[in-house]
Amino acid sequence: MKTALRVIAAALLLFAGAHKVDAQTDAQLSQYYEVPSFYNPAAIGTTDFLRIRGAARLQWVGIDNAPQSFMGVADMPVKIGRKRIGVGLIFAQESQGLYHSLNLNAQVGYKFRKFGGEWTAALGIGLYDQAFKGSEVFIPDGDDYHQPGDEAIPNSDIHGTGLDLALGLWYRHRLFYAGLSCTHLNSPTVSMVTEGTGGTAGETEHKYTFTARRTLYFMGGCNIPIKNTLFELVPSLMVKSDFTFTTAEITARARYRKMISFGVGYRWNDAIVATVAVEIKNFFIGYSYDYATTAINKASSGSHEIVAGYSLKLDLGEKNRHRHKSVRIM
Repeated sequence: MKTALRVIAAALLLFAGAHKVDAQTDAQLSQYYEVPSFYNPAAIGTTDFLRIRGAARLQWVGIDNAPQSFMGVADMPVKIGRKRIGVGLIFAQESQGLYHSLNLNAQVGYKFRKFGGEWTAALGIGLYDQAFKGSEVFIPDGDDYHQPGDEAIPNSDIHGTGLDLALGLWYRHRLFYAGLSCTHLNSPTVSMVTEGTGGTAGETEHKYTFTARRTLYFMGGCNIPIKNTLFELVPSLMVKSDFTFTTAEITARARYRKMISFGVGYRWNDAIVATVAVEIKNFFIGYSYDYATTAINKASSGSHEIVAGYSLKLDLGEKNRHRHKSVRIM
């Protein structure tokens, strides 16, 4: 009963009034530094590899209908004549209670050298799909606060799709990097309409809209070798704001022989993060655990996140010095 009432309350809150929703829509990842192109389309083609990463996050384990995120990103450099560009792809899926979102995005960036490093200016263009599982809404009989026929709550599954744009700038130096970006640049509004069931077309149709908020990101990090050791420090930070809500997180990691890394992080007024990762022969896997610093830790045992990937060395020149074999015969 309590679960049902929580679902109903959330639905009423989000679909009240003109049935319009504004929400922060980008998934939260503690290992943001491993998938920077998800937050900044200009963070592509920064190495000479085809770089692939996949991530899965279970947030607030122990709480019903807590957010779950799955994503994949890939990017690589491309040479066109003497010019160097970057290209990338994003696939992201997230569920929050009865809400499910899907984001598909293609990225392209122009690269140039200035001030001792490489700059990338990039554009992302794709589709944003939002769905609501109205068929799973449950309203108890005899409830004094909600009516089964309340038009503010869809009673069928609905979804809509809109054009989604992103813009970013990225600077990479051999010792550090920094980037500024804006996702959902056009604040895409997704229209969702229930199917009419009355005698007249559209008689019982109801329209709901969902707007993905324009979100700004600043990301930065650096490598600090520790003299006379095989260790290096790899601090990083990310600040994000959708003009209503602003937060920041900082991560301090140590890396040994560029293979094993471990560290801690803090997300402002949200969580403490512990992370560990291993990279061997271009294979990567990382794990992080979030412990909430707010009252939510009374109901949740924490959040878990895994990022895994592979980097493939590329040589797209005419000489093609590196031969590539099919993964089926490797």
